Amino acid sequence: MIQTLSPAQLTGYFGRIGYTGTRTATSDTLHALHRLHPQVIPFANVDSLLGQTPSLDLDAVFNKLVDARRGGYCYEHNLLFRAVLDTLGFETTGLAARVLWNNDLVMPPRTHMMLLVETREETWLADIGFGSMTLSAPLAFEPGREQSTPHEPFRIDLIDRGDYMLRVKLGGVWKPIYRFDLEPQFPADYVVSNHFVSTFPASIFLNHLVVARLAAGARHTLLDRTLTTRGVAETQRQLATTAEVRDVLRDVFGLALPESGGAFDTVLERLGH
Repeated sequence: MIQTLSPAQLTGYFGRIGYTGTRTATSDTLHALHRLHPQVIPFANVDSLLGQTPSLDLDAVFNKLVDARRGGYCYEHNLLFRAVLDTLGFETTGLAARVLWNNDLVMPPRTHMMLLVETREETWLADIGFGSMTLSAPLAFEPGREQSTPHEPFRIDLIDRGDYMLRVKLGGVWKPIYRFDLEPQFPADYVVSNHFVSTFPASIFLNHLVVARLAAGARHTLLDRTLTTRGVAETQRQLATTAEVRDVLRDVFGLALPESGGAFDTVLERLGH
């Protein structure tokens, strides 16, 4: 199902991420958009932490991530990014993955959204919504080949009967991120998985604040009150107060936040205990 943006929305999106390049469906355009988007629009689960299931209506996602200058999680990021690409004339397919990153389940459900993107030159895996390990460049769909990005090297491996594994190289070791196949996903599929991850009592998004943003040569991640920056070296900072958390969300992640003193601050206080 193809969803597109209006000319005004497309211009607004480009302004939000600072893109000034051509509007042609080429690999260069895809790389430029894929690099800029996660550096400006952060991954964030504020809605689900507040007990709200994020809307997957395209206009609602656009208003949240672009107009309101907020963040979102995988469905919102990749739904918006897909609409941008479809508007520009790319051929896209929605996919779903089983997340293995920091996950001790033997075979978790398909709860992550990403995209397969076709250009004249190549087929690409695009994913701007995987939190602390979001891709900073699309990957050529060439299983077994190590591929550099502006951050870490990644690799897509064919593992079993048409299933693939996305891996990242950290400290010289290849670590699994997620497992997926090429079965197209439809809006109803994402509605179901979006409802699950935003309402299932054990979901990380109901129990922890998770915020992430890419920067040039670095990754910023906030898990509850621990701010981690990974670049040439890794640093961690513990945030002692709700005010510190708010400052970091605004200054490091560029998030527009709910007014202080409300339900969001109550949640932040709970995360400190």
